Amino acid sequence: MHQDAKKKAVAEAALTYVKPDTIVGVGTGSTVNFFIDALATMKDRITGAVSSSEASTERLKSHGIEVFELNEVDRLDVYIDGADEVTEHKHMIKGGGAALTREKIVAAVADSFICIVDDTKQVPVLGKFPLPVEVIPMARSYVARELVKLGGDPVYRQGVITDNGNVILDVHNLDILNPREMEATINNLAGVVTNGIFSLRGADVVLCASGNEIKTFT
Repeated sequence: MHQDAKKKAVAEAALTYVKPDTIVGVGTGSTVNFFIDALATMKDRITGAVSSSEASTERLKSHGIEVFELNEVDRLDVYIDGADEVTEHKHMIKGGGAALTREKIVAAVADSFICIVDDTKQVPVLGKFPLPVEVIPMARSYVARELVKLGGDPVYRQGVITDNGNVILDVHNLDILNPREMEATINNLAGVVTNGIFSLRGADVVLCASGNEIKTFT
């Protein structure tokens, strides 16, 4: 199965986790775009969505799905999002699309986090995909020096400003053997908004398109 066909298949499979008359948390990225398109087929059965990025908000609205601000919502039944890497323990690296902070916030509010990926995103250890770190602009050089001390090679993502007005450092060559510890350590650096390790709040379920089937990891 072609990769786009896998993304479409796993996105459609995630619809089974969407309950009627609820507000759905929606992530960001190419696989999520397929989910948004699929969600449009049942838009009359849901209340609306909360989005983790301006790009997803625009796509949701283009389908006629009402988008709520997260501050208007006290809980979400489910959050659907992709990942750049995911392990068998359901720990992830996210942020290739620079929406990692809002993704973490929406995931924190949701009762259940469903991660949708194709099998190219499954890894034994996080870190082959460069780890995105969202940084307040004035702290970029300081945070980069601290990331070097942690064993990484940070690269400034030129020309990218997040929806929050910050910059991204992509950290190469990190073998993230203890994701929870590394996530907390990087988040504690002054000037870091958050980083793309999702382990303190990992996925509850991973749906993975592999071959011609959808595998479920719980």
